[in-house]
Amino acid sequence: NKTRVLRTRETAHKMLTLSFRSANQTRCIIRRCLSNLSTHEGLEVTQDDGLRIIKLNRPNKFNAFNKELYVGVQAELNNAAQDEKTIITVITGSGEYFSSGNDLNMFQPIPKTKEELRDLAERSSVLLQGFVGAFIDFPKPLVGVVNGPCIGIAGTVLGLMDLVYASDRATFSFPFVQLGQGPEGCSSYVFPRLMGAAKAGELIYFGKKIDATEAEKRGLVTSVIPHEDLESVMAGLKKNSKMPKDSLFHCKELIRGFNKETLHEVNRKECEMLIDRWSSPDTFKAVAEMFLKKKK
Repeated sequence: NKTRVLRTRETAHKMLTLSFRSANQTRCIIRRCLSNLSTHEGLEVTQDDGLRIIKLNRPNKFNAFNKELYVGVQAELNNAAQDEKTIITVITGSGEYFSSGNDLNMFQPIPKTKEELRDLAERSSVLLQGFVGAFIDFPKPLVGVVNGPCIGIAGTVLGLMDLVYASDRATFSFPFVQLGQGPEGCSSYVFPRLMGAAKAGELIYFGKKIDATEAEKRGLVTSVIPHEDLESVMAGLKKNSKMPKDSLFHCKELIRGFNKETLHEVNRKECEMLIDRWSSPDTFKAVAEMFLKKKK
């Protein structure tokens, strides 16, 4: 009888433990869902006092930008700009990559006629111009925390951010010409002014890949952080978000405000030129070849 009682008690204890764990897991899932302020697929947005973190969250696609991500990031930047609690905004990535750039699936199926090609190019240009415009107009300190490789559009907009902290695992590449395209994200204007025309030319013309240390030397990155210490960057930014917000916003306006009109004009011009590039069969041939390589 004593043995039966003990076994019954052990079974009950195990059931209660499993029930407790299940309840905890459910609460954790609910907390994660509630803490994500974004309704856009592929994005996770959280708020920690005055610090808002926008995380690119398509790790299985290396955080590549598809249409939903373009629209989502633009919307979340607008939300952060209007939110009174938000003082500093961070953009970072989940998984191993910051972002692998454009999702080449956006170009599938490849248009069959010149008219279809032109239509896709014009629609893509509108999407890109609005996306980059949100970075240009953002009125608060905007920080990039680059957790891994950073390619194409994900890297060009870093030049529109106020600070960029990069993991020592990060690399940067801009394969514009290899894909028959041209610079975007105002990089044709910002990069030469950050690093000089000759150094910028290596990146824009030839798509040279650089590591985080070289990116810091060229002025694209504020500082390089050991990968395991990236969370300390977030803690420091949270602390800085408690500084007098009006002074921070005034600094942003003084540093960035005078160039806004110029940057919008550059953005418009880059997007116009990209319509011509995207309308070219050569561009889509290059994209198709790259797509096939990724499939293998």
